[in-house]
Amino acid sequence: MDIGHWSFQQRAFTLLEILLVIGLIGLLAGVLVGGSARLLADRPVTVEAVFWEAAANARRQALQQERAVSLRYDARERAFVATTAGSELRFPVPAGEVKVDFLPASNPSGAGLVLIAGSLVDTRTIPAVTFYADGTCSPFRVQIATGGPARTLAIDPWTCAPALPAQ
Repeated sequence: MDIGHWSFQQRAFTLLEILLVIGLIGLLAGVLVGGSARLLADRPVTVEAVFWEAAANARRQALQQERAVSLRYDARERAFVATTAGSELRFPVPAGEVKVDFLPASNPSGAGLVLIAGSLVDTRTIPAVTFYADGTCSPFRVQIATGGPARTLAIDPWTCAPALPAQ
């Protein structure tokens, strides 16, 4: 198109080019989403992750129902069990050798400590811990052994979250 000394030349994408680009974008998005979902699904679930899920759920139940919730580990069923007023929620742990014990909050005297295969294990256990309606929990530690040395997690009774290490 020529108007005087001005020249307009318009170039547009064809429908085929637009559809090709949209198809490529869709293909790349599908590969990325599928690949990331597979990466997340392949991540093994740990006993610690199941414990934290059970503890958070027990605390949430206590807050919502305004009742105390008891959390224990059932070795026969291989699951954490949250119990409140006639209802139970189970949180199964992954397969493998697992030993879970709830311990008193501290052990300054060292009573009940036994050296087993090079790792210190506390033998003074408590059967269950309680999460209260005000969002707190009974002071406790959880000791988890999965075939190797036992790991002990200290729990802050005010927040029911991991306790900060003493400095």
